[in-house]
Amino acid sequence: MSTNLNTQTRSGRGKNSARELRRNGRLPGVVYGRTGSDSTANSVAVSVDPGELTQILRSDTGVNTLIGLSVDGGVPSQVLIKDYQVGPLTRALLHVDFYRVAMDKVLTVTVPIELTGEAEGVKVQGGLIDFVQREVAIACLPSEIPEHLTIDVSPLTIGQGVRLGDLIEGVSWKPITDTETLLVHVIAPTLEEEEPTDGEEEGEGDVAEAVDGEKTDDEGAKSGD
Repeated sequence: MSTNLNTQTRSGRGKNSARELRRNGRLPGVVYGRTGSDSTANSVAVSVDPGELTQILRSDTGVNTLIGLSVDGGVPSQVLIKDYQVGPLTRALLHVDFYRVAMDKVLTVTVPIELTGEAEGVKVQGGLIDFVQREVAIACLPSEIPEHLTIDVSPLTIGQGVRLGDLIEGVSWKPITDTETLLVHVIAPTLEEEEPTDGEEEGEGDVAEAVDGEKTDDEGAKSGD
């Protein structure tokens, strides 16, 4: 997925400037990376519409959304979201970092795992799905970043699982996470400790009485001695 985002340069830096910017309905941010044929890395302080950024973050591709970002109406450059900060209580966006990407160069990204279907081991055998690894790192071109990796768990029975290596056939990306990494498997249900039956409880009482009785007899024998 690709989308466009307009930003404006900002001159102020620091916490006070950022607070003032947010009070005026804008979000402070920084764009990192090279521009065009410029071989030197540089950064530009910008302000962003927080509503537009929220829509991107909530989309299916989220932080892996390829963004055509323009500064002050200039020619858009392709960027990805490098990082963003939210308030610990309000969860409102506080700051965002972008980095420019070269469309012909492979980069490493983290993509989520999505499960579909109902496992045979759950439906028929009463097992449980153990979702071990929910995201993995892959390498690919910016234009080929997948929204997610999908696993159909329908055929899995108890004891069976899917590893990253099971998903790499015919794809346009290369795994960075170890291909032996277990992503999901079906496990047997946990057996709860059985409670004793009434009969067992009564039996234990009989044994206790018998032991007490033996003690009484012993005591009687000792008295007789």
